[in-house]
Amino acid sequence: MQIEMAERILIIEDEAYIADFLRRGLLYEGYAVEVAYDGETGLAAARDRPPDLVILDLMLPGIDGMEVCRRLRAASDVPILMLTAKDAVPDRVAGLDAGADDYLVKPFDFEELLARLRAILRRRRPTPTQEVLRFADLTLNPATREVKRGDRAIELTAKEFDVLELFMRHPRQVLTRDILYERIWGYDFSGESNIIEVYIRYLRTKLEAGGEPRLLHTVRGVGYVLREP
Repeated sequence: MQIEMAERILIIEDEAYIADFLRRGLLYEGYAVEVAYDGETGLAAARDRPPDLVILDLMLPGIDGMEVCRRLRAASDVPILMLTAKDAVPDRVAGLDAGADDYLVKPFDFEELLARLRAILRRRRPTPTQEVLRFADLTLNPATREVKRGDRAIELTAKEFDVLELFMRHPRQVLTRDILYERIWGYDFSGESNIIEVYIRYLRTKLEAGGEPRLLHTVRGVGYVLREP
């Protein structure tokens, strides 16, 4: 009988009572948990004992959470759930722009954090039997999370991959902002954020890096569509 290993969560949080609250709650839910109280220790833990997901506080002593997020993202595609007391839209976008997969504002409800965490991990679990998706000269493998444009390999973050996969599963279909928010982020940004535009820009930059024609097109006032030029 195969033993299923508990998914590993790394918490990088300098407020001891919040870190302990999260640690106890996640242990109770069956996750393996490690806590780091500053950015430098957290980066070392992520390097030496790679987690399945990182819960990262924005306000950290020494190396701040934004820089930790950038370094984590530069080193791997580990999912990152960022915690912060800042609720302004520019701060939320900046966190996601730095590579976070999701963003939760303090004070938060633990059940909501669990729901966000489960959604991120669920999107990350490969299904080996899934087919390779193809559109024009673009291929995407959901099992290995590999993307190619012709023979050129394209490195995507976890969230960029999820966005592109949704388009690859619905080619030539216009996907509205509401659909993208619901399917990718799983909750409502109340129309305040430009995070969808940010990720579309990221994807276009990477998909067109070799001078290839554009595949992700804007349908003004409606959404976006994956189609041939």
